Amino acid sequence: MLLEVKDLTIPTFDQECVIINKVSFGVKEGSIHAVIGPNGSGKSTLAYTIMGLNNYKPSEGKIYFDGIDITDMSISERAKLGITLAWQEPARIDGLSIPKYISLGIKDKVNSKDIIREALQIVNLEPERYMNRTIDESLSGGERKRVELAATIAMRPRLVILDEPDSGLDFIVIEDFLHIFGKIKGLNMTILLITHREDIGMVADYGTLIWRGDAILTDVFPKVMLRYCAKAGLKEFCKRKLFNGKQACFDEDYIDKIFREEQGL
Repeated sequence: MLLEVKDLTIPTFDQECVIINKVSFGVKEGSIHAVIGPNGSGKSTLAYTIMGLNNYKPSEGKIYFDGIDITDMSISERAKLGITLAWQEPARIDGLSIPKYISLGIKDKVNSKDIIREALQIVNLEPERYMNRTIDESLSGGERKRVELAATIAMRPRLVILDEPDSGLDFIVIEDFLHIFGKIKGLNMTILLITHREDIGMVADYGTLIWRGDAILTDVFPKVMLRYCAKAGLKEFCKRKLFNGKQACFDEDYIDKIFREEQGL
């Protein structure tokens, strides 16, 4: 496991309530691992705690990265180990040129121009068009997200945490982003994908279902997704959109069985 979360408990800022309750799961190196659950279940809080952001401190439990205990490490120390976070909302650094922004995290300054061009190509932004652009109001929300992803790719981190990367994107752009995730994985980067979208998660190899702060299940992603559908009452959606045709993972009898179990029948 590249990342291991063990019995992690994360309280609210005032310490009066618990957002994440004794959550444990592991992320295999080279995989796409989706943390899925409804809005308000604690997914982003978990992501920020793994990254080491201030005010997101566990009261119990441990976080290990490549066997190293990083629970008490700062965000900069974690970044040096190869962990980075792409925010739900793209960075607002208007006035900075796109190449300059992407270059900020590049270690190999000698070959930075080639690295920037490659990163832009991976996120499907033509270098010839964007190497001379500035981050300003002329960029769409989708373009800003692509630039942010390009900056993340250029860092060559070992673990990329993507917090709700589909937020604010239309369906056509989302389809494109799913292909980009595959390209990132192909560069030997591990992805921890935070999402509440059933269809977005289907790009993942493995998953963890977070429900009201608890880790309900960690398994191959189709099994996690089916359990999420059962808890959310999305039976017809599952059958119609997620587990049909060539992508069928389960027969109808098995799907019905999981839904009955969730309903206590």
